[in-house]
Amino acid sequence: MGIDKREVIETGGYQLLVTLKDLLDQAKTEKKAVGAFNGTTLEAIRGIIQAAEELNCPVILQHAQSHDDLIDLDEIGPILKYYAKRAKVPVALHLDHGSSFERCVQALHLGFTSVMYDASAKSFEDNVKETAEIVKIAHAVGASVEAELGHIFTSEVVQGEGSGSDNKDDYENLDDIYTDPEVAREFVEKTGVDCLAVAFGTTHGVYLTEPKLDLPRVKRIRDAAKVPLVMHGGSGVSEEDYKIAIENGICKVNYYTYMNTAGGKASKEYWEDETKPLFYDSMSLAATEAVKEDVKKAIKVFQKK
Repeated sequence: MGIDKREVIETGGYQLLVTLKDLLDQAKTEKKAVGAFNGTTLEAIRGIIQAAEELNCPVILQHAQSHDDLIDLDEIGPILKYYAKRAKVPVALHLDHGSSFERCVQALHLGFTSVMYDASAKSFEDNVKETAEIVKIAHAVGASVEAELGHIFTSEVVQGEGSGSDNKDDYENLDDIYTDPEVAREFVEKTGVDCLAVAFGTTHGVYLTEPKLDLPRVKRIRDAAKVPLVMHGGSGVSEEDYKIAIENGICKVNYYTYMNTAGGKASKEYWEDETKPLFYDSMSLAATEAVKEDVKKAIKVFQKK
């Protein structure tokens, strides 16, 4: 179970797989963020790794449990690991939005270097208890753990992340659902998590209105919790808001929807171009290139390039 350094060396990997903690602790020191991208297809995986290599930046390659209807972890996990091990830049291999004990353990068995256990919809007490158990197991095999505290909105237009749809207008008091700094401090102390996904107004999926983020809250959470913070629903946030969020303590940005849309648009444009032969493999390459370019734009912002 866990990370086998000898396996990486013997199979010709350029870098050892790194843990999420390794990447985010460095990002926290440098006041940068590492992009985390979901590889649901071979085109996406290739585009993500190519983007990181061309910019010589670390990257987080991840699979969300909510994407199991697209491809199961047992199938995509070894493929993600194959590309992560052969990358020329540091790569953390991460399970995103793991919602069960069994799925987190499965990811660790497959060689993932970090897992997210998401019990944010449960009571604080249950979230603490269950997350702490995952932390014990993951840390025992040298892996990192991300958890979530608070409620992150879900768009009506979304692929695989979150459940149902809502926005800030559905709640009378946002303090009731956004992450409380003091509660975050207590949660980190009781669980030992390596990083924390926090709620401050972001949305999973496509933003249908301009996001209004509580960016000062991020700084207060950072000062209280003292661990790297994670932004979910990173697609569609303005460059200026990214910069402020990262300055205030965000060290990992989950970015999927707009990357996925870029690949879809490129495929559609290729399909509609009557001057090109209708070969699926050629369309696949067009999608990979579009994903790569979109991921590069995101990484440049996160890494302050």
